[in-house]
Amino acid sequence: MQYRKFGRTGLLVSELCLGTMTFGGSSGIWGQIGDLQQAEAEGLIGRSIDAGINFIDTADVYSEGQSEIITGQALKNLKIPRDSVVVATKVLGETGSKGPNASGASRFHIMDGVKASLKRMQLDHIDLYQIHGFDPLTPIEETVHALDNLVQHGHVRYVGVSNWAAWQIAKALGIAERDRLARFESLQAYYTIAGRDLERELVPMLRSENVGLMVWSPLAGGLLSGKFDRHTEAEKGTRRASFDFPPVNRDRAYDCIDAMRTLAEARKVSVAQIALAWLLHQPVVTSVIIGAKRAEQLDDNIAATAIELSADELATLDKVSALPAEYPGWMLERQRANRDKHLA
Repeated sequence: MQYRKFGRTGLLVSELCLGTMTFGGSSGIWGQIGDLQQAEAEGLIGRSIDAGINFIDTADVYSEGQSEIITGQALKNLKIPRDSVVVATKVLGETGSKGPNASGASRFHIMDGVKASLKRMQLDHIDLYQIHGFDPLTPIEETVHALDNLVQHGHVRYVGVSNWAAWQIAKALGIAERDRLARFESLQAYYTIAGRDLERELVPMLRSENVGLMVWSPLAGGLLSGKFDRHTEAEKGTRRASFDFPPVNRDRAYDCIDAMRTLAEARKVSVAQIALAWLLHQPVVTSVIIGAKRAEQLDDNIAATAIELSADELATLDKVSALPAEYPGWMLERQRANRDKHLA
């Protein structure tokens, strides 16, 4: 397991992060995603820690708060030293209480949300507190100032964001710099070899501003697990069969799967490991969030860290997964080529 700098900070996090969305589900969408209870969750967390993972990600809305409760209790039951693990959670949606102010990125909801998360996880601070989506009703200034207050008070160490557009993050970073506030150090976003959309706007912004990237759903909701191809329907019981998300261009995804299967068979590894290894080879990626329902699934994902893809293998995968050109990208490439010809 390797460790990488987290954004612009001195914090080091493991290249894999254990996601806990499969913890605590009992019904509805959360039951479809995962229904692991305390003992099963502790088994996965203990296995992850033993493998060198020091990064755990949850959210207040996962299983309506049960994921946070199970995660916090597991850290306590397993007697994991608090300073040896980086705990991340998120705030935005409703958890328990209802009403017009029970969600969003307002100061009102953030202050209530952090107290509730700390209580559920039995922690005195959260290492990474993330806004779980964009709130169009709340000014970005209000959100950034509220998060800075949490950092100054010691409730939170670092702040991040999930599922925001590049311009929204850039605006927040500008506000933080102008007002000398804690800035977003990470973006949690969807990214796979079959879904490279964030490379258009988000990746250039992340590189420019030195913001870390945490990848969610690195196997595209199980589509890249190796169980699927263009001739195979989703099996009953798989996540894609009951929860067809995130949206994927199926033709491009199946082309990627065909190419990854060839590499996987040659290396005698799983297709999922090739998909994860491709992400781990992308310089913009800080940590890839892996979720599991079973120990063998977790072990297979962890094994991806040992795969070194060659330049030729990466070129093959990049070619089959390349995004179609869009404006202004193709114009920027043309302008760059015109400038590069003057270089020695």
